[in-house]
Amino acid sequence: MTDAIDPQGQIAEAYRIDGIDLADCRTIFLDWALVLPADTDPQHAITALLERHGTEDHPMTQVLREGLAAPDRKGRRGGWRARRGAPET
Repeated sequence: MTDAIDPQGQIAEAYRIDGIDLADCRTIFLDWALVLPADTDPQHAITALLERHGTEDHPMTQVLREGLAAPDRKGRRGGWRARRGAPET
């Protein structure tokens, strides 16, 4: 099935693959995210995919749920300019 939230049918196909593992699902998810139309809200699309497929006990369901979670903030951001302060003008 292809539509605006799964343009190439990658997520639907992942659910049909027997024995697919978490790493393969993450790769498919990344590929899916890269081809998602620019005007599509990824959070809305993931929610819709979970409503469509998420009741199944499947590694892709776990990946989709992880996609909805807020990213972990790791490390410092800003580079050397942030550490030294903004240059005076």
